[in-house]
Amino acid sequence: MKEPNKRVLVGMSGGIDSTATCLMLQEQGYEIVGVTMRVWGDEPQDARELAARMGIEHYVADERIPFKDTIVKNFIDEYRQGRTPNPCVMCNPLFKFRMLTEWADKLGCDWIATGHYSRLDRRNGKIYIVTGDDEKKDQSYFLWRLGQDTLKRCIFPLGNFTKLKVRDYLREKGYEAKSKEGESMEVCFIKGDYRDFLRDQCPELDAEIGPGWFVNSEGVKLGQHKGFPYYTIGQRKGLEIALGKPAYVLKINPQKNTVMLGEPEQLRAEYMLTEQDNIIDEQELFACEQLTVRIRYRSRPIPCQVKRLNDGRLLVHFLAEASAITPGQSAVFYDGSRVLGGAFIASQRGLGLVISENE
Repeated sequence: MKEPNKRVLVGMSGGIDSTATCLMLQEQGYEIVGVTMRVWGDEPQDARELAARMGIEHYVADERIPFKDTIVKNFIDEYRQGRTPNPCVMCNPLFKFRMLTEWADKLGCDWIATGHYSRLDRRNGKIYIVTGDDEKKDQSYFLWRLGQDTLKRCIFPLGNFTKLKVRDYLREKGYEAKSKEGESMEVCFIKGDYRDFLRDQCPELDAEIGPGWFVNSEGVKLGQHKGFPYYTIGQRKGLEIALGKPAYVLKINPQKNTVMLGEPEQLRAEYMLTEQDNIIDEQELFACEQLTVRIRYRSRPIPCQVKRLNDGRLLVHFLAEASAITPGQSAVFYDGSRVLGGAFIASQRGLGLVISENE
């Protein structure tokens, strides 16, 4: 079997993390090739200048049209179906790592690297994503859809660093201005409120969907809302309705254009359904005694048990309090710090019947 070469393709945004990634890998003796994926906005001037300063090859992959047709379209479609998407989870396998793999093959690079705050663990012939050392920056949650063929080529140099240490490292290397830059946006194509973005991209949205009713759990109308795509489960602020006490979004019904409001206690759940999963080793998942699940980015890990249903979905039983189950978000399963796989949170319709059939 051929030894892998030391040529690595780095996804370069021009930001703090990808700059540090390039410098660290250079120090480790890798030959760096940078590629910047242009998906939205301006020409990536920062990345070009950094590559020139480091003396590395640099390319720009113009993915604006396919990105809009796939990732942005999915983002809009999910809201139009009453779900709450996470575009990074979609982008990583469909764009970022697919593009990196294709360009790596084209440019003769055996490795691909990014500035994700995550690590990798090779065991039992499998490669697992592991949480990064910086709990506030850990990005393992976003990577659960990556397959083994991709992971076996990945390097994540920042997994053992905190953001503060990365800034210190850049300063030491003479990149003072870069070390002081702010954080990049969580959703690269949205500045500000996602609702404004939806209106901008779909001028017809308000005319097509229009105002609907806030209702309580008995179906009693409480007042009008602006249209179901502008709300997400668990939301409390920005409802613009006075009920004399705090109200939370419990459910969204896109067919009826209703948004159910209620008390925080009504958001609690003992079970949830997930779909379209990517599990590394099912036996390990079902047998794991310390299994936890995160149901949104930066949420605490919740102890749970998982069962495969006959229709292919997973039934997740929470063993501690869980709240605000949000269809469209990701459920990512962990054994300690190691990712065992993930799934999309499905519609919870019919959950009661599923539970009774599986008890």
